[in-house]
Amino acid sequence: MIEHTASPRLRADLPDRLLAVRAAEGDDDSFALLVQRHSRPLLALAWCIMGNPQDAEEAVQDAFVSAWRRLPEYRHGAEFRTWMYRITVNRCLTMRRRRRPPPLPLDIVAEPATGDAWSQPARTAEQDAATAALSRALAELDAGQRVCWVLRELHGLPYKEIAQVTHTNEQTVRGRLFRARRSLQEAMGPWR
Repeated sequence: MIEHTASPRLRADLPDRLLAVRAAEGDDDSFALLVQRHSRPLLALAWCIMGNPQDAEEAVQDAFVSAWRRLPEYRHGAEFRTWMYRITVNRCLTMRRRRRPPPLPLDIVAEPATGDAWSQPARTAEQDAATAALSRALAELDAGQRVCWVLRELHGLPYKEIAQVTHTNEQTVRGRLFRARRSLQEAMGPWR
């Protein structure tokens, strides 16, 4: 797991842009705060693209190393979050091209708590099967569709920001999302 704690002397409410400027000037603590602030959503994004936590963690660590080296290139008119999403997505796609990823994990559903409504074996089995079907359906989307779907549906990014992350335009994002949603709807039809 990416672990680096920022110095307590930094205020947690400082905006990303200011922290990025300070980090570009060599302030390690400012960059550590940015890492702390953005690690969790970037790991979630990378896991959805890569399909397993080890590759996701490697991609995010590489993305942060790349960001550290490229901080002088960071345009402060863009959101730092968008810039990091772009670097992370690019790193994930590069890693996927270099090696064929294993199938998405199908056994990551947590055990239900005792007494929970989902603790009935039939419901648990149905939920596990639906989760596995969704994992397979996501894995079958092309990379562009999967990235757009994850950024929109799981991370809630607006179309404009997704376009910036994916180096496309909003119309392309909308098209990819339409095709991804249609494919997922078809794949998940039996689970409705």
